[in-house]
Amino acid sequence: MTNEQILEVFNKHNALLEGHFLLSSGLHSDKYLQCALIMQYPAIAERLINDLVLQTYHLEFTTVVSPAIGGIRFGYEFARQLRKRSLFTERVDEVVQFRRGFVMKPNEKVVIAEDVVTTGKSTKECMKAVRDAGGDIQAVVSLVDRSSGEAQFDVPFISLLQIDVHTYDPASCPLCKLGTPAVKPGSRNFKP
Repeated sequence: MTNEQILEVFNKHNALLEGHFLLSSGLHSDKYLQCALIMQYPAIAERLINDLVLQTYHLEFTTVVSPAIGGIRFGYEFARQLRKRSLFTERVDEVVQFRRGFVMKPNEKVVIAEDVVTTGKSTKECMKAVRDAGGDIQAVVSLVDRSSGEAQFDVPFISLLQIDVHTYDPASCPLCKLGTPAVKPGSRNFKP
């Protein structure tokens, strides 16, 4: 699918939100891609993720790891289509880590699966947890790269949709200057 076709799916399911949003990174934005609204439809999720699977067949790995909570369903479906193991990390006392008995084997080959990448901070925290547990990361995959090329990883980064969405430092946010209240649609607690 092309970027335009994918955006059409997001628009059809009201998953490309417009307004004033407080992102997990602390930045503000006038648009927000709510992948959960796409992931609620298994057939649509399967079709979109299959396009990403086709781009990753060349990778050799056994396990998919996703950051909680947004990446869990995406990571699971990506792993399911490739018949790989699916794990996720969680934030406990501000530290991203494995819980629920998840264990990595030494040098286990991993792909990180994140639904949306903006700054790459959550993805990098997940990568650190994987490496601390002994995993060997082969790539990062995402449904949406909204970083405008700014998110950089030390492994290949493969994304289904690349979209340029403005982000603003809160101190210079034009939406704040207009007095528009910011909404926090994501899952990570953020204290400004």
